[in-house]
Amino acid sequence: MTTDVSESEQSAPATQAPAEGASPRFEGRTEERSFGGRRPGGGGGGGRGRFGSRRKVCAYCVDKIDIIDYKDAVKLRRYISERGKIEPRRKTGTCARHQRRLTLAIKRARHLALLPYTADHIRSTSSFR
Repeated sequence: MTTDVSESEQSAPATQAPAEGASPRFEGRTEERSFGGRRPGGGGGGGRGRFGSRRKVCAYCVDKIDIIDYKDAVKLRRYISERGKIEPRRKTGTCARHQRRLTLAIKRARHLALLPYTADHIRSTSSFR
């Protein structure tokens, strides 16, 4: 008894049915991950993301300060950059309520010349045209 098998059927490799629950994308992979689902080479940063910093807490909420005094220039200088700009919440860690009050206090202190509007080196090197 002879069977008629075409050439394309003879040269075609035998395909295996995927295992139950396995996706066809990972067909043929049998090894298990030995690193517990994490990618190898990770720094073990504890899931803090790319920059690895802790979440900042509002200093005014911790101390339960409700009113920010615009006359306390030493405390307000902490929230001003080297160029004289008000630092954003994401950098200082203040909450939205205290950031609004802090901004108002810094603007009041600037108006009374307790804090600078710009940095010293910008004022001294600027030229008027």
